[in-house]
Amino acid sequence: MIQLPTPENPVPILCGDVRSVVRELPSDHFQAVITSPPYWGVRDYGFNGQIGSEASLDDYVSGLVEVFREVRRTLRPDGTFWLNIANTYSSGNRTWRAPDEKNKGRAMSYRPPTPPGLKPKDLVGVAWKVAMALQYDGWYLRNDIIWHKPNCQPESVKDRFTVAHEYIFMFSKSERYSFYQLEAAEERKDLNGHKNRRTVWPINTEPYPEAHFAVFPRKLIEPCILAATMPGDMILDPFFGSGTVGLVARTMDRLCLGIELKPESVELAMRRLDTAQLKLLTAG
Repeated sequence: MIQLPTPENPVPILCGDVRSVVRELPSDHFQAVITSPPYWGVRDYGFNGQIGSEASLDDYVSGLVEVFREVRRTLRPDGTFWLNIANTYSSGNRTWRAPDEKNKGRAMSYRPPTPPGLKPKDLVGVAWKVAMALQYDGWYLRNDIIWHKPNCQPESVKDRFTVAHEYIFMFSKSERYSFYQLEAAEERKDLNGHKNRRTVWPINTEPYPEAHFAVFPRKLIEPCILAATMPGDMILDPFFGSGTVGLVARTMDRLCLGIELKPESVELAMRRLDTAQLKLLTAG
């Protein structure tokens, strides 16, 4: 039986493949979905058939559409969906990627082939392909938010600029939906009051010592939660990873259900959540 969040257990984690687990969740249940799926051809998580390892870009996009179609069923009619995703570059038909001492998660035992019609070194607009496919599948695409990373990782390329941004796409299930504009507004420095939050968010990446990759920055999640939910509301993160969405949800008095494929990531997320719980109890 699926364990859903409760005040006594505010951030349960389900360990399994989202493609099967999400089918067991109730319909019209979550107020918001906030997540970041594995990017296409960027990281090897060590699972056969893992999302992101598809040989075809079209298969990756259609696979995410199927996952998020089922996620849409679980979202309340007035709910919103916040998707963090980035573009990638063609591998030039390379079949592997060497490890990097500065970025241990960079090593790849496979690389997807260059998509038909593209060339080596082409920018593959994966983020927009996914966003448009979701729109055609029935989601309302409401915002494309630029996550500007002031402390982005340097790149050694000499024939283009360093990539310092990713996207957060805001979708809704229905034409009308809950949106708490004032709660997520930006404070005005010069005048009393607030201004509507803009669509470029300069937020530093946030390394975590136990992970070989940068985790979701907490400050990236906060405005999504503030705009989409009220205290006590329930959030779903179907690609839970190290648990940042659940961590922020817990500290902001929301409930959150996480789904994560990798047992090691579940253990990492549980440790982070236990630490946050201890801090909350200490503060109280």
